[in-house]
Amino acid sequence: MHLNAFLMNAGHHDAAWRHPLSTPERVTDPAYFTELARTAERGLLDSVFLADGLALWGTVRHNALGGFEPLTLLSALATATERIGLIATVSTTFTEPFSTARAFASLDHLSGGRAGWNIVTSGTVDEARNFGRDEHLEHGLRYERAQEFVDVAVKLWDSWQDDAIVLDRAAGIYADTDKVRPVDHGGTHFRVRGPLNVPRSPQGRPLLVQAGSSEDGKEFAARHAEAVFTAQQTLSDAQAFAKDLRSRLHRYGRAEDDVRILPGVCPVIGSTEAEARALEQELTDLQVPAYGLAQLSGMLGTDLTGLPLDGPLPELPEERDINGNRSRFALVARLGRREGLTLRQLIARLGGGRGHHVVAGTAEQIADRLEEWFTGGAADGFTIMPPYLPGGLDHFVDQVVPVLQERGLFRTEYTGRTLREHYGLPRPTATTPGSTTGSTTGSTSREDHRS
Repeated sequence: MHLNAFLMNAGHHDAAWRHPLSTPERVTDPAYFTELARTAERGLLDSVFLADGLALWGTVRHNALGGFEPLTLLSALATATERIGLIATVSTTFTEPFSTARAFASLDHLSGGRAGWNIVTSGTVDEARNFGRDEHLEHGLRYERAQEFVDVAVKLWDSWQDDAIVLDRAAGIYADTDKVRPVDHGGTHFRVRGPLNVPRSPQGRPLLVQAGSSEDGKEFAARHAEAVFTAQQTLSDAQAFAKDLRSRLHRYGRAEDDVRILPGVCPVIGSTEAEARALEQELTDLQVPAYGLAQLSGMLGTDLTGLPLDGPLPELPEERDINGNRSRFALVARLGRREGLTLRQLIARLGGGRGHHVVAGTAEQIADRLEEWFTGGAADGFTIMPPYLPGGLDHFVDQVVPVLQERGLFRTEYTGRTLREHYGLPRPTATTPGSTTGSTTGSTSREDHRS
């Protein structure tokens, strides 16, 4: 299976910063993230992942929010690590294709082929207001823009052929200009001449990652994504998501094995199940209800201020009327209704993973759950979301990874150097000018990448 470490400041639980095992004073210390990345690399994980938003999420009064811009941080981590992949989140709504393609090509060169781009469309009106807009772009329009954005970025990465640089000193020719071509893109949202001013990078293109699970998001993933982060609460939900996503790939000339599906999992680890449950309860007891209520209001697109915490969910809007993160709205609304949770209970359930699957237990029990989902066709691997850092990642690497290795479910050494090689995905060849998809070199079967 594939394992991706999602690094988030003091940890993924919204009360992690209050727990004595965390170090929130270090969230702008580059050495802290270097230590985390090296821990993940020691565990032979495929990649580390950094989320990002273009506004200050939540209320900084009650959580350790804010921090590094991810591409800047990953550039530093590229020189502090050797093998682990480096995935950064960048929005297609508030950036431009040329600058984004240039930044990721640069990171791929800096890291020797370990860069990945988590493609998001952004989901909040606060982000829009930081870029001169009173309202956020409509959900469908954001994805329409994202489609064209990625098409342009791919053209730019492919504007240099692999063998464009000839270095003929005697003839005075550095590059074959027949192999460095303008892209001359003119579309609905972008006009970009090109070529890119960075030569083709070690991976050809960074790994393309996507995290939306709405209808628009799944269709976008089917067309572009090579790895997908998703939030699912149950095995059956995860199986249904995986089946649905893979069924869409053929529309874009892709095989079912062209995508790695990596549900988020928040593992709360103890030497016994009771110890793990006690830690989970400690974190719940440290939650600030006002913070959790504000987060829940954002997820549900409904102002819950003033409602009784021990009362039920109020009437909610239809999913189609949500202009933010529709997939997370649907997940949270379904969870609350299915289990009849009060607002207080729902806040507690979402504290560890914001809708991702939380599992508390021993290392063996955590491995059991991962194995069940992996062998059950629900996942190709997992995005690991430690509830607190740094200890939560240390425990996963030192306790859970060895169990997975003993069961033959996870690598015992790195066999490749690039992020694509870690994920068992081929290196794409450069497209010809005017096209948006390219053939790939080599092929990898499902059996080849399962370990």
